[in-house]
Amino acid sequence: QVRLVESGGGLVKNGDSLRLSCAASGYIFSNYGMTWYRQAPGKEREMVATITNSGARQNYADAVKGRFTISRDNTQSTVYLQMNSLKPEDTAVYYCYSPYRIGFWGQGTQVTVSS
Repeated sequence: QVRLVESGGGLVKNGDSLRLSCAASGYIFSNYGMTWYRQAPGKEREMVATITNSGARQNYADAVKGRFTISRDNTQSTVYLQMNSLKPEDTAVYYCYSPYRIGFWGQGTQVTVSS
């Protein structure tokens, strides 16, 4: 059974930092890339950052480049999203996604940035 469990969200102030985690289980984590998405109220879900299976390459949405860093620990089957210099427009539910088989989503973690 594949599970993706996000954690680390919360309420922070403009300029603060947060680190999200996504713990995966039920498949060979190190064989697949991982992606963080987010969805703000009234908006479509958008890609935030993606990382290859080895962690060697990352790609970011323009809105977060230079502020967010995606990383992974294949020994812990976990992917991370370090978010620095947070802005109110980063407020959203953040989801991790695995392309394994049909594709799997976590349940999401709320990030709220107050101005």
